[in-house]
Amino acid sequence: MGRPVTLFTGQWTDLPFEEVCRKAAAMGYDGLEIACWGDHLDVEKAATDRSYVAERKKILEKNGLGCWALGTHIIGKVIGDVLDKRHYIFAPAELNGKPDEVRQWGIRQMKHAAAAAANMGCSVATGFMGSPIWNFLYSFPATTDEMVDDGFREIVELWNPILDEFDRHKVKFALEVHSTEIAYDYYTARRLLDEFDHRPALGFNFDPSHLLWQGLDPKIIIDEFPDRIYHVHMKDVSVTRDGKAGILGSHLPFGDLRRGWNFRSLGHGDVDFESIIRSLNAAGYTGPLSVEWEDNGMEREFGAKESVDFVRRYNFTPSSVAFDRDMKR
Repeated sequence: MGRPVTLFTGQWTDLPFEEVCRKAAAMGYDGLEIACWGDHLDVEKAATDRSYVAERKKILEKNGLGCWALGTHIIGKVIGDVLDKRHYIFAPAELNGKPDEVRQWGIRQMKHAAAAAANMGCSVATGFMGSPIWNFLYSFPATTDEMVDDGFREIVELWNPILDEFDRHKVKFALEVHSTEIAYDYYTARRLLDEFDHRPALGFNFDPSHLLWQGLDPKIIIDEFPDRIYHVHMKDVSVTRDGKAGILGSHLPFGDLRRGWNFRSLGHGDVDFESIIRSLNAAGYTGPLSVEWEDNGMEREFGAKESVDFVRRYNFTPSSVAFDRDMKR
């Protein structure tokens, strides 16, 4: 049997949790990666109120769904970023314009997320850590080594106490290697693990869509860090090189066909999912394959149903037979 195929609810929080459960079950998903915003999951309640957890689990069970991971992306984002007005929509309205208070709210919420995941029976929380140095990406004015060193040091200081909570609850945090994050490619991912002394609480949520458009071979993240792949997003991206738009987005919105790249429904982009599954097999990954569905050019439910079928076609496990050794004479 292949890995469970789940739906990340982050792109569905405009709908009530129970409705998303019904839709996901009808589409054929095995479970959900539950987003910790909207009404899908309140991490503070899930950390402290057993009746709330029981109610969430009952809804999942009624629809024949499991849950192996929680998604904490917008919570973690406000912890390590240099905050601006875009971030305030992630936090309670009364904290609008108060960056220090928003950051402290994020830290408290992430600590709750560790307990919430444990109470929900999940072994992983996926998400972001933020980055205090993303705005230094293009080194003009010049970015010094010291500035970069300070940025990584700040992330370590902010996140080690949070990861202590994850250790306490026997849950792992899976950072999505992603543009605008402290780790966004191979070298920054390796440095991040080094900076945290390779503590086991920290690993990666592998998502190829954020790597391919940068020019990376996505499966290298699996091949180089096989023991740190704690969760997997199945998400596609299409890259267009027409000589007019590059990889920086051109300040054009997602879905605009003039962009140099756009997220696509699974199977409609340029990601080589067969090679990714083969690398996951080699790494011994047996966790969920979670569909993060984003495609501005396609109706959502059509795409999500098509995507679960796509993942099933690629969700093969390694051979149990060594064909060159196990032949009968």
